[in-house]
Amino acid sequence: MTTEIELHYFFDPFCGWCYASAPALAGLADQFSDRLRMLPSGLFIGARPISSISDHAWRNDQRIQALTGQRFSKEYHQNVLLAPNGVFDSGPATLALTALGEHSTQLEPRFLHAIQIARYVEGRDTTDIQEVAMVAAKVAAEHDVELTAEVLAERLRNDSDLRERTLERVEETQRQMNILGIRGVPQLVALINGNAHIVSGEALYQGPAYLAAALDELCAAA
Repeated sequence: MTTEIELHYFFDPFCGWCYASAPALAGLADQFSDRLRMLPSGLFIGARPISSISDHAWRNDQRIQALTGQRFSKEYHQNVLLAPNGVFDSGPATLALTALGEHSTQLEPRFLHAIQIARYVEGRDTTDIQEVAMVAAKVAAEHDVELTAEVLAERLRNDSDLRERTLERVEETQRQMNILGIRGVPQLVALINGNAHIVSGEALYQGPAYLAAALDELCAAA
């Protein structure tokens, strides 16, 4: 009997633990490119002063780095977390991910990783629409999609249809999380022959080979 598998990845672009699972997600994007569905949870959509969470975020980030080896740079700490009048809002990045998905859903996991690198390693302000648009345009170009940062930035600011589709997508993600009893992100759910299996969080933080083995085990047991 053929095993049918579809993978649902629940995330937020500004979630440090989602960044911790980036290597595993990259493996999924390569192995299951046409069967990987990205579900943005909206966890950090809505501007708030970054000063209100900066100390907590940095402590959490240092813990993630110690446990997983994912790098959080001094530039990120200085230019993002300690930025005067900085804000914390994953809305622009979530909009850009949806916009890229209009061209190809396979661009979405690539963009997520690129925006994480821009933030956590390069120390760029990824709440800023122009910065987000530049990252998205670069990802598009790397996959032979013609999209300028200027055009995309204009859409992120003013495209009400894009905003509405993104909101609907987030609401559907939250509905699915409620149905499955998922409380946080990242989370990977494998639909195997139509049945949902929540993959252990441990598998997401130990790289693509470990995750692939966990999925093979689930498929074998299905």
